[in-house]
Amino acid sequence: MDELEAKLEYRFHDRALLLTALSHSSYANENKSVGISSNERLEFLGDSVLGQVVSSHLYLSYPKMPEGQMTRIRAELVCETSLHAVAKSLELGKYIRLGRGEEHTGGRTRESILADAVEALIAAMYLDGGLSVAKNFIDKYILTGLDAVSTLSISDYKTALQEYVQRKSGQTLAYELFFFSGPDHRKSFTMQVCLNEKPIGIGRGHTKKEAEQFAAKNGLEEISK
Repeated sequence: MDELEAKLEYRFHDRALLLTALSHSSYANENKSVGISSNERLEFLGDSVLGQVVSSHLYLSYPKMPEGQMTRIRAELVCETSLHAVAKSLELGKYIRLGRGEEHTGGRTRESILADAVEALIAAMYLDGGLSVAKNFIDKYILTGLDAVSTLSISDYKTALQEYVQRKSGQTLAYELFFFSGPDHRKSFTMQVCLNEKPIGIGRGHTKKEAEQFAAKNGLEEISK
């Protein structure tokens, strides 16, 4: 824990919060007898804290940005792929407590597990040190991604993809649900977009519409290479 706290540049007053944030449900299920809790409740809270901080930053920093654009930027900043990148930069996988089954099936590198752990970690920092501590983490690891999502030019990727393929007649686009997982309060959807029945992009999000936007973004990048 000392090593992880050094990376976070924050020392927990209550390390039990940090341990819970790093405890996957598979580990908690195997250790019910000793009262181990999973990070799912912290993940739920962390999602809200993250959304609040990112929303406030966009609202205050870009006073002329329309609501729809702020919504799309926020979605991209807090999506599973973005949070997975944060987890990788912290090497969070080596600190997570997993059950034997998840350990043997590559849970330490699984995108959804790592992304969820980042949200749980944000909640743990929020509960232990207050909003300013959580905000410092979000500023450093998540809001730095604003440039990467093209703040000033991000658009509706589904519309952009539709307009791109309509340059040629007879082309059809279709979106289909590829996979979904997670508890009811925090589902993760994976959508696939196909051009003339051929897959061209996959995207993940916490709603089907959000996942479709990222699938369209990836599809647009693929066919415009």
